[in-house]
Amino acid sequence: MTDFSRRGLLKLSAATIALATTGLPALAAGIDDLVIANNVNLPSWNPTLGTSAVNPTIQGIYQSVFDMFIAQDTDLSQAPGILTDWGWNADQTKVEMTVREGVTWHDGSPLTAEDVVWSLERAADPEGGNPIQFIWSTIGNFEVSGNQITGDVLRFEPTIFKWMSFLTGYVLPKAYIEKNGQEGFEAAPIGSGPYVVDKYERNAFIRLKAYDGYWGQAPEFKTVTIKFVTDATARVAEVESGNAHVTLEMPSEEFDRLRAGGLVGVAQPISDIGMIFFNDIDVMKDPNVRRAAVKAVNKQAIVDRLLSGYGVAIDTLQTPDYTAFDASVTTPYDPEGAKELLAASGYSTDNPVRFTIQTTRGFKPKDYEVIQAIVGLWRKVGIEAEIEVYEIAKHYELRATDTLAPAAFYNWGNSIGDPTTSTGFAMFGPSPHSVWDGEDLVGMIAPLWGEADEAKRIEGWKAVDRKIADDALVLPLFQYVQPILHAPGVKVVPHASGALLPHLMTRS
Repeated sequence: MTDFSRRGLLKLSAATIALATTGLPALAAGIDDLVIANNVNLPSWNPTLGTSAVNPTIQGIYQSVFDMFIAQDTDLSQAPGILTDWGWNADQTKVEMTVREGVTWHDGSPLTAEDVVWSLERAADPEGGNPIQFIWSTIGNFEVSGNQITGDVLRFEPTIFKWMSFLTGYVLPKAYIEKNGQEGFEAAPIGSGPYVVDKYERNAFIRLKAYDGYWGQAPEFKTVTIKFVTDATARVAEVESGNAHVTLEMPSEEFDRLRAGGLVGVAQPISDIGMIFFNDIDVMKDPNVRRAAVKAVNKQAIVDRLLSGYGVAIDTLQTPDYTAFDASVTTPYDPEGAKELLAASGYSTDNPVRFTIQTTRGFKPKDYEVIQAIVGLWRKVGIEAEIEVYEIAKHYELRATDTLAPAAFYNWGNSIGDPTTSTGFAMFGPSPHSVWDGEDLVGMIAPLWGEADEAKRIEGWKAVDRKIADDALVLPLFQYVQPILHAPGVKVVPHASGALLPHLMTRS
């Protein structure tokens, strides 16, 4: 992690005056309501159903209100949460879990082992709408004895406990939802997490209040307002003017400017990657076009020049922090090689191949500018790509229906660092998150889902990544380094998942 506060501390006196004129307290002691300018909207209060449930960028909001089965520390390691102990029996035919005692829901009722079982069974219901149902359905036939839960392994899934700290891995209140229904729950959600939902204005903000009965460390800021500010320029204005105390995901030049002017900046690599999906339609069915599109992109130059070094260039869907990372798999920048491949398919700068590439604009730092740069590099070798801008919600809709354009930019989150959640879900044809349906790749991936030999499983995923790179089935770009700006008196603890968690923020 890189902490950029030193220069700000040297200018603390000047910054105190400057910030006072803008209305932002230089010291957090004066903050009654911590205000965060967030980069993403919250479309739904349901953390386990629908496309919102698998959106990594809103998990920090969900984790402020709901507890996961198993907690996750800032370095992505697992820690006791609602479950204090978990694992398989000796022959891996059963799962065994211990539920924390003394936890209460926000309405004061006790959280029990029955809530945990109900949450697991609900997630596993094929008619229930959980997008990761095929993971949760691998265990079942649960039995409860006090705070002890046992269940059968219906199909061995080596990552089942990892998923309990990841997307849709939330414990929800059985009695409350059964009484109020799904609509009633979303209108007035309760969880067992550090904050209670006090007010929610769709497309505007959320106000949270600390839950006095929380089982974990009490949040220091008792009231938190999270504004939905999807435009990067507007987020910069929010924190610079003092209308927000914390923000994230701004252009690197703004990050550097504001941290030099008195705000504190923290940046560290997170588990998100920037990537371009190739949909197996139209010209992308031609391997020469795909390989040329990969060879023509100078990833390191993009990181250095557009992201000011705030990124790590990658050649597979694994980052150096992921379990199956293989440094020997590379896809070097080779524009002349790209031209040769295109020529073999009858294309050139005079007769370019044409397709559409979709991207967000302002959702991630320089997302649109990155795609502009890539389109420019493609043009030099004989690829003419037309840029279409969409909102992140539209990306999920199109991906779920397998109707993305031939190329589509996206940031992929994998906070458990397992290859099933990076390469697997992105590239396995039957997955609702994949748009590549090649049978040969499906045949390689399918046996790995239930592989009990961990070493063999990881080597299998490395082989899959090599094939994907050789066939250019996707274009990985870089691992993100997340910029966070905040007032000098607020201490922000970054999380390697990229989640911005207000209950970890304190007064410095």
